[in-house]
Amino acid sequence: MILAVGRKERAIDKKEFEGLCEKAISKCQLEGKRILAIIPDSTRTVPMPVLFKALCNSLSQEAKKLDFLIALGTHSPMNDQEIDRHLGINKEERKGPKNVEIFNHRWNSQKELRKIGLIPREEMRKLSGSLIDKDVPVLINKRIFDYDQLLLIGPVFPHEVVGFSGGYKYFFPGISGPEMVNLSHWLGALLTNPKINGIEHNPVRELINRAASFVTIPSISFCLVMRKNRVQGLYVGNPIEAQEKAAGLSKELNIVHKKRQFHTVLSTAPQMYKELWTGGKCMYKLEPVVEDGGRLIIYAPHIKEISSTHGKLIEEVGYHLRDYFLRQWDRFKNYPGAVLAHSTHVKGIGTYKEGVEKPRIEVVLATGIPKKVCKHINLGYMNPKEIDPKEYAEREEEGILLVRGAGETLYRLADGSLPDIDRLYEIEGKGTEGQDTQ
Repeated sequence: MILAVGRKERAIDKKEFEGLCEKAISKCQLEGKRILAIIPDSTRTVPMPVLFKALCNSLSQEAKKLDFLIALGTHSPMNDQEIDRHLGINKEERKGPKNVEIFNHRWNSQKELRKIGLIPREEMRKLSGSLIDKDVPVLINKRIFDYDQLLLIGPVFPHEVVGFSGGYKYFFPGISGPEMVNLSHWLGALLTNPKINGIEHNPVRELINRAASFVTIPSISFCLVMRKNRVQGLYVGNPIEAQEKAAGLSKELNIVHKKRQFHTVLSTAPQMYKELWTGGKCMYKLEPVVEDGGRLIIYAPHIKEISSTHGKLIEEVGYHLRDYFLRQWDRFKNYPGAVLAHSTHVKGIGTYKEGVEKPRIEVVLATGIPKKVCKHINLGYMNPKEIDPKEYAEREEEGILLVRGAGETLYRLADGSLPDIDRLYEIEGKGTEGQDTQ
Protein backbone atom coordinates (compact mmCIF):
# COMPACT_ATOMS: atom_id res chain seq x y z
CA MET A 1 0.00 0.00 0.00
CA ILE A 2 1.16 3.48 -0.90
CA LEU A 3 -1.42 5.28 1.22
CA ALA A 4 -4.32 4.15 3.41
CA VAL A 5 -6.54 6.68 5.15
CA GLY A 6 -10.05 5.86 6.34
CA ARG A 7 -12.44 7.77 8.59
CA LYS A 8 -15.68 6.38 9.99
CA GLU A 9 -17.01 9.45 11.77
CA ARG A 10 -15.34 12.53 10.31
CA ALA A 11 -15.18 13.16 6.57
CA ILE A 12 -11.96 14.20 4.84
CA ASP A 13 -12.36 17.83 3.85
CA LYS A 14 -11.33 19.17 0.44
CA LYS A 15 -8.01 20.67 1.54
CA GLU A 16 -6.93 17.50 3.35
CA PHE A 17 -8.05 15.36 0.43
CA GLU A 18 -6.02 17.45 -2.01
CA GLY A 19 -2.99 16.98 0.21
CA LEU A 20 -3.53 13.22 0.43
CA CYS A 21 -3.81 12.98 -3.36
CA GLU A 22 -0.60 14.92 -3.86
CA LYS A 23 1.18 12.80 -1.23
CA ALA A 24 0.03 9.56 -2.86
CA ILE A 25 0.99 10.73 -6.35
CA SER A 26 4.44 11.76 -5.17
CA LYS A 27 4.99 8.23 -3.78
CA CYS A 28 3.93 6.48 -6.98
CA GLN A 29 7.27 7.21 -8.72
CA LEU A 30 5.69 8.40 -11.98
CA GLU A 31 8.49 10.65 -13.18
CA GLY A 32 9.17 10.40 -16.91
CA LYS A 33 6.37 7.89 -17.51
CA ARG A 34 3.47 7.88 -19.94
CA ILE A 35 0.43 7.65 -17.69
CA LEU A 36 -3.17 6.72 -18.45
CA ALA A 37 -5.71 7.39 -15.70
CA ILE A 38 -8.82 5.22 -16.04
CA ILE A 39 -11.74 7.04 -14.42
CA PRO A 40 -15.50 6.60 -13.87
CA ASP A 41 -18.18 8.48 -15.78
CA SER A 42 -20.72 10.82 -14.18
CA THR A 43 -22.94 7.97 -12.89
CA ARG A 44 -20.69 7.54 -9.85
CA THR A 45 -20.32 9.86 -6.86
CA VAL A 46 -16.67 10.88 -6.77
CA PRO A 47 -14.86 14.27 -6.57
CA MET A 48 -13.41 14.04 -10.10
CA PRO A 49 -12.62 17.78 -10.37
CA VAL A 50 -10.34 17.54 -7.32
CA LEU A 51 -8.71 14.34 -8.56
CA PHE A 52 -8.25 15.66 -12.10
CA LYS A 53 -6.67 18.87 -10.85
CA ALA A 54 -4.38 17.03 -8.41
CA LEU A 55 -3.13 14.68 -11.13
CA CYS A 56 -2.57 17.42 -13.66
CA ASN A 57 -0.85 19.74 -11.18
CA SER A 58 1.39 17.02 -9.76
CA LEU A 59 2.31 15.34 -13.04
CA SER A 60 2.40 18.14 -15.57
CA GLN A 61 6.14 18.52 -15.10
CA GLU A 62 7.21 15.05 -13.93
CA ALA A 63 5.31 12.78 -16.29
CA LYS A 64 6.15 12.36 -19.96
CA LYS A 65 2.46 12.11 -20.81
CA LEU A 66 -0.84 12.13 -18.89
CA ASP A 67 -4.17 11.12 -20.45
CA PHE A 68 -7.57 9.97 -19.19
CA LEU A 69 -9.82 7.12 -20.34
CA ILE A 70 -13.43 7.06 -19.15
CA ALA A 71 -14.40 3.53 -18.08
CA LEU A 72 -17.90 3.49 -19.52
CA GLY A 73 -18.55 -0.22 -19.69
CA THR A 74 -21.52 -0.11 -22.05
CA HIS A 75 -22.70 3.35 -20.97
CA SER A 76 -23.12 6.03 -23.64
CA PRO A 77 -20.01 8.08 -24.52
CA MET A 78 -19.79 11.45 -22.80
CA ASN A 79 -19.72 14.53 -25.02
CA ASP A 80 -17.26 17.38 -24.52
CA GLN A 81 -19.65 19.44 -22.44
CA GLU A 82 -20.43 16.52 -20.15
CA ILE A 83 -16.73 15.70 -19.76
CA ASP A 84 -15.86 19.29 -18.90
CA ARG A 85 -18.60 19.41 -16.29
CA HIS A 86 -17.57 16.01 -14.90
CA LEU A 87 -13.93 17.09 -14.51
CA GLY A 88 -14.65 20.67 -13.48
CA ILE A 89 -12.75 22.26 -16.37
CA ASN A 90 -13.30 24.46 -19.40
CA LYS A 91 -12.06 23.98 -22.97
CA GLU A 92 -8.79 25.78 -22.35
CA GLU A 93 -8.04 23.91 -19.13
CA ARG A 94 -8.71 20.56 -20.78
CA LYS A 95 -5.58 20.80 -22.92
CA GLY A 96 -3.36 21.78 -20.02
CA PRO A 97 0.39 22.34 -20.21
CA LYS A 98 1.03 19.00 -21.92
CA ASN A 99 -2.09 18.67 -24.02
CA VAL A 100 -3.93 16.20 -21.79
CA GLU A 101 -6.22 13.99 -23.85
CA ILE A 102 -9.50 12.49 -22.64
CA PHE A 103 -11.00 9.42 -24.30
CA ASN A 104 -14.28 7.53 -24.08
CA HIS A 105 -14.11 3.75 -23.95
CA ARG A 106 -16.07 2.15 -26.81
CA TRP A 107 -16.93 -1.40 -25.84
CA ASN A 108 -18.51 -2.30 -29.18
CA SER A 109 -15.69 -1.08 -31.45
CA GLN A 110 -13.56 -4.10 -32.33
CA LYS A 111 -10.84 -1.90 -33.78
CA GLU A 112 -10.30 -0.37 -30.33
CA LEU A 113 -10.00 -3.72 -28.55
CA ARG A 114 -7.21 -6.29 -28.20
CA LYS A 115 -7.41 -9.89 -27.03
CA ILE A 116 -4.94 -10.42 -24.19
CA GLY A 117 -5.82 -13.89 -22.97
CA LEU A 118 -8.27 -16.75 -22.61
CA ILE A 119 -9.78 -18.26 -19.49
CA PRO A 120 -10.27 -21.93 -20.41
CA ARG A 121 -13.54 -23.76 -19.82
CA GLU A 122 -12.17 -25.89 -16.99
CA GLU A 123 -10.99 -22.84 -15.06
CA MET A 124 -14.22 -20.99 -15.78
CA ARG A 125 -16.22 -23.86 -14.30
CA LYS A 126 -14.11 -23.69 -11.17
CA LEU A 127 -14.29 -19.90 -10.86
CA SER A 128 -18.07 -19.85 -11.30
CA GLY A 129 -18.93 -22.88 -9.23
CA SER A 130 -20.02 -24.70 -12.40
CA LEU A 131 -22.47 -21.92 -13.34
CA ILE A 132 -20.55 -21.06 -16.54
CA ASP A 133 -19.15 -23.80 -18.77
CA LYS A 134 -17.27 -22.22 -21.70
CA ASP A 135 -13.96 -20.70 -22.78
CA VAL A 136 -13.85 -16.96 -22.10
CA PRO A 137 -11.75 -14.66 -24.31
CA VAL A 138 -10.42 -11.57 -22.53
CA LEU A 139 -10.45 -8.35 -24.56
CA ILE A 140 -9.53 -4.87 -23.38
CA ASN A 141 -9.17 -1.36 -24.78
CA LYS A 142 -5.88 -1.49 -26.68
CA ARG A 143 -5.13 2.15 -25.87
CA ILE A 144 -3.62 1.05 -22.57
CA PHE A 145 -0.62 -0.39 -24.41
CA ASP A 146 0.52 3.12 -25.37
CA TYR A 147 1.42 3.86 -21.73
CA ASP A 148 3.94 2.81 -19.08
CA GLN A 149 1.65 3.16 -16.06
CA LEU A 150 -2.09 2.80 -15.46
CA LEU A 151 -3.98 4.51 -12.65
CA LEU A 152 -7.38 3.02 -11.76
CA ILE A 153 -9.40 5.74 -10.07
CA GLY A 154 -12.87 5.50 -8.60
CA PRO A 155 -15.18 4.96 -5.63
CA VAL A 156 -15.89 1.68 -3.85
CA PHE A 157 -19.58 1.05 -3.17
CA PRO A 158 -21.70 -2.07 -2.66
CA HIS A 159 -22.38 -3.43 -6.15
CA GLU A 160 -24.90 -5.86 -7.61
CA VAL A 161 -22.44 -7.58 -9.95
CA VAL A 162 -19.07 -7.64 -8.16
CA GLY A 163 -20.07 -7.22 -4.51
CA PHE A 164 -18.13 -3.98 -4.16
CA SER A 165 -16.95 -1.77 -7.01
CA GLY A 166 -13.42 -0.45 -7.53
CA GLY A 167 -10.05 -1.99 -8.29
CA TYR A 168 -9.84 -4.13 -11.41
CA LYS A 169 -13.52 -3.49 -12.13
CA TYR A 170 -12.18 -0.48 -14.04
CA PHE A 171 -10.64 -2.98 -16.46
CA PHE A 172 -13.51 -5.46 -16.53
CA PRO A 173 -16.12 -4.43 -17.43
CA GLY A 174 -14.95 -0.78 -17.35
CA ILE A 175 -12.77 -0.82 -20.50
CA SER A 176 -13.32 -4.37 -21.71
CA GLY A 177 -14.90 -5.94 -24.74
CA PRO A 178 -18.47 -7.30 -24.73
CA GLU A 179 -17.41 -10.82 -23.71
CA MET A 180 -16.37 -9.88 -20.18
CA VAL A 181 -19.15 -7.29 -19.85
CA ASN A 182 -21.80 -9.90 -20.56
CA LEU A 183 -20.18 -12.77 -18.71
CA SER A 184 -19.51 -10.87 -15.49
CA HIS A 185 -23.01 -9.41 -15.34
CA TRP A 186 -24.74 -12.69 -16.12
CA LEU A 187 -22.69 -14.59 -13.55
CA GLY A 188 -23.74 -11.99 -10.99
CA ALA A 189 -27.37 -12.49 -12.02
CA LEU A 190 -27.09 -16.28 -11.71
CA LEU A 191 -25.80 -15.83 -8.18
CA THR A 192 -28.60 -13.25 -7.58
CA ASN A 193 -28.39 -9.66 -6.39
CA PRO A 194 -29.22 -10.33 -2.70
CA LYS A 195 -26.47 -12.95 -2.48
CA ILE A 196 -23.72 -10.84 -4.07
CA ASN A 197 -24.45 -7.17 -3.33
CA GLY A 198 -22.16 -6.03 -0.53
CA ILE A 199 -20.25 -9.34 -0.38
CA GLU A 200 -16.50 -8.70 -0.47
CA HIS A 201 -15.25 -12.04 -1.82
CA ASN A 202 -17.32 -13.72 -4.51
CA PRO A 203 -16.95 -15.54 -7.86
CA VAL A 204 -17.40 -12.44 -10.02
CA ARG A 205 -14.63 -10.57 -8.22
CA GLU A 206 -12.39 -13.63 -8.63
CA LEU A 207 -13.23 -13.69 -12.35
CA ILE A 208 -12.35 -10.02 -12.76
CA ASN A 209 -9.08 -10.36 -10.87
CA ARG A 210 -8.19 -13.41 -12.98
CA ALA A 211 -8.86 -11.53 -16.22
CA ALA A 212 -6.74 -8.64 -14.95
CA SER A 213 -3.78 -10.97 -14.56
CA PHE A 214 -3.40 -10.83 -18.35
CA VAL A 215 -2.69 -7.07 -18.17
CA THR A 216 1.09 -6.70 -17.89
CA ILE A 217 1.26 -2.90 -17.63
CA PRO A 218 1.89 -1.74 -14.04
CA SER A 219 -1.31 -0.57 -12.36
CA ILE A 220 -2.05 1.44 -9.24
CA SER A 221 -5.54 1.92 -7.80
CA PHE A 222 -6.87 5.05 -6.16
CA CYS A 223 -9.89 3.67 -4.28
CA LEU A 224 -12.17 6.21 -2.64
CA VAL A 225 -14.81 5.54 -0.01
CA MET A 226 -17.69 8.00 -0.10
CA ARG A 227 -20.63 8.61 2.21
CA LYS A 228 -23.12 10.65 0.22
CA ASN A 229 -20.94 13.42 -1.26
CA ARG A 230 -18.19 13.29 1.35
CA VAL A 231 -14.85 11.51 1.09
CA GLN A 232 -14.33 9.14 4.02
CA GLY A 233 -11.37 7.14 2.78
CA LEU A 234 -8.55 7.00 0.22
CA TYR A 235 -6.60 3.81 -0.41
CA VAL A 236 -3.79 3.82 -2.96
CA GLY A 237 -1.73 0.85 -4.03
CA ASN A 238 -1.98 -2.59 -5.59
CA PRO A 239 -5.49 -2.79 -7.14
CA ILE A 240 -6.51 -5.92 -5.25
CA GLU A 241 -5.25 -4.81 -1.84
CA ALA A 242 -6.44 -1.20 -2.19
CA GLN A 243 -9.92 -2.35 -3.26
CA GLU A 244 -10.18 -4.84 -0.42
CA LYS A 245 -9.23 -2.25 2.19
CA ALA A 246 -11.65 0.29 0.71
CA ALA A 247 -14.42 -2.33 0.63
CA GLY A 248 -13.85 -2.98 4.32
CA LEU A 249 -14.60 0.66 5.14
CA SER A 250 -17.42 0.90 2.59
CA LYS A 251 -19.07 -2.10 4.24
CA GLU A 252 -19.30 -0.09 7.44
CA LEU A 253 -20.34 3.21 5.88
CA ASN A 254 -22.44 2.29 2.84
CA ILE A 255 -24.65 -0.46 4.26
CA VAL A 256 -27.68 0.53 6.33
CA HIS A 257 -29.25 -2.11 8.56
CA LYS A 258 -32.97 -2.05 9.28
CA LYS A 259 -34.76 -3.99 12.02
CA ARG A 260 -37.71 -4.81 9.81
CA GLN A 261 -38.88 -5.13 6.23
CA PHE A 262 -41.34 -2.70 4.63
CA HIS A 263 -44.48 -3.20 2.56
CA THR A 264 -43.82 -0.01 0.60
CA VAL A 265 -40.48 1.55 -0.33
CA LEU A 266 -40.17 4.79 -2.29
CA SER A 267 -36.68 4.81 -3.78
CA THR A 268 -35.85 8.21 -5.29
CA ALA A 269 -33.18 8.30 -7.99
CA PRO A 270 -30.52 11.02 -8.11
CA GLN A 271 -30.15 13.13 -11.24
CA MET A 272 -26.93 11.34 -12.21
CA TYR A 273 -29.02 8.33 -13.24
CA LYS A 274 -30.39 9.48 -16.58
CA GLU A 275 -31.91 6.16 -17.70
CA LEU A 276 -33.31 3.01 -16.14
CA TRP A 277 -30.12 1.13 -17.03
CA THR A 278 -28.41 2.97 -14.16
CA GLY A 279 -31.55 3.95 -12.25
CA GLY A 280 -32.15 0.25 -11.63
CA LYS A 281 -29.63 0.58 -8.79
CA CYS A 282 -32.50 2.11 -6.82
CA MET A 283 -33.98 -1.40 -6.79
CA TYR A 284 -30.77 -3.40 -6.41
CA LYS A 285 -29.78 -1.70 -3.17
CA LEU A 286 -33.21 -2.00 -1.51
CA GLU A 287 -34.54 -5.41 -2.49
CA PRO A 288 -33.56 -7.09 0.83
CA VAL A 289 -35.73 -4.77 2.98
CA VAL A 290 -38.95 -5.12 0.99
CA GLU A 291 -41.25 -7.71 2.51
CA ASP A 292 -42.77 -10.58 0.53
CA GLY A 293 -45.64 -9.19 -1.53
CA GLY A 294 -44.42 -5.63 -0.94
CA ARG A 295 -43.94 -2.82 -3.44
CA LEU A 296 -40.81 -0.92 -4.41
CA ILE A 297 -41.35 2.30 -6.34
CA ILE A 298 -38.50 3.81 -8.34
CA TYR A 299 -39.31 7.52 -8.27
CA ALA A 300 -37.43 9.36 -11.00
CA PRO A 301 -39.48 11.85 -13.04
CA HIS A 302 -36.31 12.82 -14.94
CA ILE A 303 -35.73 9.30 -16.34
CA LYS A 304 -37.43 9.10 -19.72
CA GLU A 305 -35.79 6.11 -21.39
CA ILE A 306 -34.77 2.57 -20.53
CA SER A 307 -31.29 2.63 -22.07
CA SER A 308 -29.78 4.56 -24.96
CA THR A 309 -27.48 1.59 -25.61
CA HIS A 310 -29.61 -1.47 -24.86
CA GLY A 311 -33.16 -0.08 -24.93
CA LYS A 312 -34.35 -1.96 -28.01
CA LEU A 313 -33.17 -5.32 -26.69
CA ILE A 314 -34.63 -4.70 -23.24
CA GLU A 315 -38.00 -3.88 -24.78
CA GLU A 316 -37.84 -7.19 -26.64
CA VAL A 317 -36.92 -9.17 -23.53
CA GLY A 318 -38.86 -7.28 -20.86
CA TYR A 319 -38.15 -7.50 -17.14
CA HIS A 320 -38.33 -11.00 -15.72
CA LEU A 321 -37.13 -13.32 -12.98
CA ARG A 322 -33.89 -15.22 -13.39
CA ASP A 323 -35.63 -18.59 -13.72
CA TYR A 324 -37.93 -17.22 -16.41
CA PHE A 325 -34.81 -17.05 -18.57
CA LEU A 326 -33.21 -20.29 -17.37
CA ARG A 327 -36.31 -22.40 -17.98
CA GLN A 328 -36.57 -20.98 -21.50
CA TRP A 329 -32.87 -20.81 -22.27
CA ASP A 330 -33.14 -21.73 -25.96
CA ARG A 331 -35.33 -18.68 -26.42
CA PHE A 332 -33.02 -16.23 -24.63
CA LYS A 333 -29.50 -17.67 -24.96
CA ASN A 334 -28.48 -15.33 -27.78
CA TYR A 335 -29.35 -12.13 -25.93
CA PRO A 336 -26.43 -10.27 -24.30
CA GLY A 337 -25.79 -11.45 -20.76
CA ALA A 338 -25.68 -7.87 -19.48
CA VAL A 339 -29.19 -7.25 -20.81
CA LEU A 340 -30.59 -10.38 -19.15
CA ALA A 341 -28.76 -9.53 -15.92
CA HIS A 342 -30.18 -6.00 -15.83
CA SER A 343 -33.64 -7.37 -16.50
CA THR A 344 -33.64 -9.89 -13.67
CA HIS A 345 -31.87 -7.58 -11.21
CA VAL A 346 -34.59 -4.96 -11.65
CA LYS A 347 -37.42 -7.51 -11.46
CA GLY A 348 -35.93 -9.17 -8.38
CA ILE A 349 -36.22 -12.74 -7.17
CA GLY A 350 -39.24 -15.03 -7.29
CA THR A 351 -40.55 -18.25 -8.84
CA TYR A 352 -41.29 -19.39 -12.37
CA LYS A 353 -43.15 -22.70 -12.44
CA GLU A 354 -45.39 -24.24 -15.08
CA GLY A 355 -45.25 -21.05 -17.12
CA VAL A 356 -46.33 -18.81 -14.24
CA GLU A 357 -44.03 -16.03 -13.06
CA LYS A 358 -44.41 -14.92 -9.43
CA PRO A 359 -42.04 -12.11 -8.37
CA ARG A 360 -41.42 -11.87 -4.64
CA ILE A 361 -42.14 -8.12 -4.75
CA GLU A 362 -43.76 -5.67 -7.16
CA VAL A 363 -41.46 -3.17 -8.86
CA VAL A 364 -43.16 0.03 -10.02
CA LEU A 365 -41.76 2.84 -12.16
CA ALA A 366 -42.77 6.39 -11.33
CA THR A 367 -40.64 7.91 -14.07
CA GLY A 368 -40.97 9.67 -17.40
CA ILE A 369 -41.32 6.27 -19.11
CA PRO A 370 -44.94 6.02 -20.34
CA LYS A 371 -47.48 3.65 -18.79
CA LYS A 372 -47.85 1.75 -22.06
CA VAL A 373 -44.11 1.03 -22.17
CA CYS A 374 -44.04 -0.03 -18.50
CA LYS A 375 -46.80 -2.55 -19.16
CA HIS A 376 -44.99 -3.83 -22.25
CA ILE A 377 -41.73 -4.40 -20.36
CA ASN A 378 -43.53 -6.12 -17.45
CA LEU A 379 -43.10 -3.46 -14.76
CA GLY A 380 -45.71 -1.54 -12.78
CA TYR A 381 -46.51 2.13 -13.37
CA MET A 382 -47.39 5.13 -11.25
CA ASN A 383 -47.75 8.71 -12.40
CA PRO A 384 -44.83 10.60 -10.81
CA LYS A 385 -46.93 13.78 -10.78
CA GLU A 386 -49.24 12.11 -8.28
CA ILE A 387 -46.43 11.26 -5.88
CA ASP A 388 -45.16 13.59 -3.17
CA PRO A 389 -42.09 12.00 -1.53
CA LYS A 390 -42.76 13.98 1.63
CA GLU A 391 -45.88 11.90 2.18
CA TYR A 392 -43.67 8.80 2.50
CA ALA A 393 -41.30 10.34 5.04
CA GLU A 394 -41.08 9.30 8.71
CA ARG A 395 -43.53 6.42 8.35
CA GLU A 396 -41.27 3.46 9.03
CA GLU A 397 -43.45 2.26 11.91
CA GLU A 398 -46.29 1.96 9.38
CA GLY A 399 -44.12 -0.18 7.10
CA ILE A 400 -43.30 2.62 4.65
CA LEU A 401 -39.71 3.59 3.86
CA LEU A 402 -38.51 6.64 1.96
CA VAL A 403 -34.94 6.57 0.60
CA ARG A 404 -33.71 9.77 -1.02
CA GLY A 405 -30.81 9.68 -3.47
CA ALA A 406 -30.85 5.88 -3.66
CA GLY A 407 -28.45 3.71 -5.63
CA GLU A 408 -25.16 3.70 -3.75
CA THR A 409 -26.19 2.72 -0.21
CA LEU A 410 -27.19 -0.90 0.34
CA TYR A 411 -30.06 -1.70 2.72
CA ARG A 412 -30.10 -4.97 4.62
CA LEU A 413 -31.84 -6.45 7.62
CA ALA A 414 -30.05 -6.03 10.94
CA ASP A 415 -30.14 -9.76 11.66
CA GLY A 416 -28.26 -10.43 8.40
CA SER A 417 -31.04 -12.54 6.90
CA LEU A 418 -31.89 -12.47 3.20
CA PRO A 419 -35.05 -13.38 1.32
CA ASP A 420 -35.41 -17.18 1.12
CA ILE A 421 -33.72 -17.51 -2.27
CA ASP A 422 -33.08 -21.24 -1.97
CA ARG A 423 -36.78 -21.85 -1.41
CA LEU A 424 -37.74 -19.66 -4.36
CA TYR A 425 -35.15 -21.02 -6.77
CA GLU A 426 -35.20 -24.67 -7.65
CA ILE A 427 -32.51 -24.35 -10.35
CA GLU A 428 -29.88 -23.03 -7.96
CA GLY A 429 -26.41 -24.07 -9.12
CA LYS A 430 -27.33 -25.56 -12.48
CA GLY A 431 -26.11 -22.63 -14.54
CA THR A 432 -26.26 -22.33 -18.31
CA GLU A 433 -24.02 -24.90 -19.92
CA GLY A 434 -22.75 -23.91 -23.35
CA GLN A 435 -24.43 -20.52 -23.11
CA ASP A 436 -23.86 -17.90 -25.78
CA THR A 437 -24.42 -14.50 -24.19
CA GLN A 438 -21.93 -12.49 -26.18
